Amino acid sequence: MTSLTELVRSHTDLDAADVAWLQLLQADWQIIADLSFADLVLWLPDRGGAGFWAAGQMRPTTAPTAYVDDVIGTFVPVGRRPLLDQALEQGRLVREGDPEWRDEVPVRVETIPVRHGGRVIAVVARNTNLLGVRTPSRLELSYLQTAADLTRMIAAGHFPATGQRSDHADSPRVGDGFVRVDAEGKVVYASPNAQSVFRRLGLHGDLAGHRLVDLTRSLVPSRRRPDEETLSAVMGGRAHRDTEFSTDGVALIARSIPLRPEGEHIGALVLVRDVTDLRRRDRELITKDATIREIHHRVKNNLQTVAALLRLQARRIEAPEAKAALEEAVHRVGSIAIVHETLSQAVEEDVDFDEIADRLCGMVAEVTAMAGRVRIRRQGSFERLPSETATPLAMVLTEVLQNAVEHGYDADRSLQHRSPEPGDPEGEESGTITVEVARRGDRLEVAVVDDGRGLPDGFTLDGSTNLGLSIVRTLVESELGGRLTLGPADGGGTRAGIDLPVE
Repeated sequence: MTSLTELVRSHTDLDAADVAWLQLLQADWQIIADLSFADLVLWLPDRGGAGFWAAGQMRPTTAPTAYVDDVIGTFVPVGRRPLLDQALEQGRLVREGDPEWRDEVPVRVETIPVRHGGRVIAVVARNTNLLGVRTPSRLELSYLQTAADLTRMIAAGHFPATGQRSDHADSPRVGDGFVRVDAEGKVVYASPNAQSVFRRLGLHGDLAGHRLVDLTRSLVPSRRRPDEETLSAVMGGRAHRDTEFSTDGVALIARSIPLRPEGEHIGALVLVRDVTDLRRRDRELITKDATIREIHHRVKNNLQTVAALLRLQARRIEAPEAKAALEEAVHRVGSIAIVHETLSQAVEEDVDFDEIADRLCGMVAEVTAMAGRVRIRRQGSFERLPSETATPLAMVLTEVLQNAVEHGYDADRSLQHRSPEPGDPEGEESGTITVEVARRGDRLEVAVVDDGRGLPDGFTLDGSTNLGLSIVRTLVESELGGRLTLGPADGGGTRAGIDLPVE
């Protein structure tokens, strides 16, 4: 779908300030569509004066739509719809004319000039499906009167309002609760939904006749309501703002739109919404997140305890093979503990795996027999990974790195075929293992490349009996749904490749 900015750039002479004004209008025009019981279409005049481009469309939630299809991006030449031409040329609301027929539906069209900086920069067409029109109730009359005030404000350049915008994603709509107050802040009319909201706060009787600010003060404890300036501005209808307040059992969002159809303040539209259930669910989610993080923290502690017990047992065993097996188990448990430690500090259930990978590289480099003589570095970024991927991948990376260190280099010799790396201790030489990472679309490619002595003659992955490689292969192919390759690296050494799908 073509965007407003694209249409402006391609077909009009509107500047950045004009576009910002139209975007502010579109941010609030759902309210106008609902109050009008009508579809709204934003028409931009073509820079050559040839006609109008449809740059925005909003359907009402309070009435049947007048448009079956979207019209954004369509062009109407001059003369095809005279009401658009008149609103642009004369700078006034135009309501004359007979209903149009669309798909066997009679539609009444009214046009509203959008004024900014003393100029008419666009026209809003208000399209009412007349099949949905009936004898209006007091609620509907109040809606229509408020819509008329807002459209006159648009034509005069007094709406939309600049300055502070709503921070609430769940800002109230017309159907949530509609209150009309006069210039003194007294309630002239309140919809049944608005009455219900205030009765939950503790109101007995009708809202009409009450000053909304004073009533709110009497129903809401001072510690649970906003500062006096905000409360007076919103509930008194003096500023285009919103606020949230609550009692012990009810949470409420209120939003105020002052009405100045002729430039003078005549009252305001105040929309209210009961968000008690939403806030309760928010608290439940926060509690759930905290519980999940606490579980990860406890799992990490338990895994560290298991690793400590295994390490203690390894010290008491004299058989070299058994001691080595227990040390490998300690590293495997430790790699899982690192993932849970990271998850215990995260708000979301995915993690920055670069941090985990760097810690695993450091752990492997420090605890093997080649400590201080083999350098492990990372190239590229894993980015964020879901926890169900991070845990098995951490074990895979640990096993592959340990294999590279233990089988690629000889701990009993000084690697005389290597050149000293800058910063190495004098007389001691080192090898390098590189973890190469690349995200390609929905695939993650990881290669662990060492410059060691390479694979034994006749080695095949299928014929290997190494427990670590068996674990790696099972995790990569069965749990991660990926592929594992193992072969010689360019220039000598070994390359272990891991290719797996990621979201």
